[in-house]
Amino acid sequence: MSRPRPDRSLEIEQAQLRGFARSVSEVEWLLLILVMLYLFATRPELARDVTVLGILIGFAALVLVFRYARPLAGRPRLKLSVEILLMLAFVTAVLAVGGEASALVNLYLLPIITAALALGKRATAFVLLLAASAYLGAMAFVAGTASAALATQTLAVFAPFVLVAFLTTLLAENIHTAKERIRALSDRDELTGLYNMRAFTRLAEREHELAARSDGRYALLMVDLDRLKAINDTFGHEAGNRAVKLVAEALQRLTRSTDIAARFGGDEFVMLLPDADRDAAEEVAQRIRNVVFATTLEVDVKIVRVKVSVGVAAFPEDGNALATVMTAADRAMYKDKELREAPKGKLVFRKR
Repeated sequence: MSRPRPDRSLEIEQAQLRGFARSVSEVEWLLLILVMLYLFATRPELARDVTVLGILIGFAALVLVFRYARPLAGRPRLKLSVEILLMLAFVTAVLAVGGEASALVNLYLLPIITAALALGKRATAFVLLLAASAYLGAMAFVAGTASAALATQTLAVFAPFVLVAFLTTLLAENIHTAKERIRALSDRDELTGLYNMRAFTRLAEREHELAARSDGRYALLMVDLDRLKAINDTFGHEAGNRAVKLVAEALQRLTRSTDIAARFGGDEFVMLLPDADRDAAEEVAQRIRNVVFATTLEVDVKIVRVKVSVGVAAFPEDGNALATVMTAADRAMYKDKELREAPKGKLVFRKR
């Protein structure tokens, strides 16, 4: 039975949310300071009101709790949602006690923008509707009754907020897309499109740790393109690059979505097959040999037969550490090369 593996994109999203959640306390302090400055500068009598002081102190206490006690630290999306709701409640309470539609209504933008940057379009739309409803309720509380005029006023006040929310979510999505593209490029080998060794090492270590914790298994294949130097010397480096890409394309055709294939070096490749034993890996190795040999490389008027040597190792049979398993696969690959390599210095090709 295959084991569930953590999704890389989900891990990245959770890490980003945790980082954003740590920054929200700064937004909350900013919100508190702006409210206090407004009250003390324009409504000093209101700033001394017991109810208002209670609201200010209560909100500050909640900010401190979320900053230092760190409730919901393991659930960053929920933590962000709760703190956004607290900011909405704080602004609404101050507006209701203030007794007028003051400039403080613009502070609803802070939780709205926070939602747009961190939680996506749907959550932002919900926060926007909630803020408008809270504002309408606060103004109805102040006026003593709800009316069509208040509803119209709410629409007029929040119409610019809708535009800000839309633009912020659009900007956040564009930034996310750009970061994903940059991350994908930084993880990929430029010539073949396979993972580079930095990305492979990260993914393989995660797979190894998962297998070690759950008494699982995986297999490693080391693949070496035979006679790449001879191809380069005979036909040029462009032909050598095409041979490397030919092998990479064969690996891509033969890998499952859960497999990890990478370019190890100039003419070497490595594959990790999760939940695979040695027998299954040997079958994959033979398919790689067959597919590569069956896919000819055309150079000028010649068709060159490309060959690969493949070594197989398995965890935990061949070692308890990832590096040990890779070394075992590398040794097996050189043994396979000794058995399969054509006479030294010769290439197998025929005219078209």
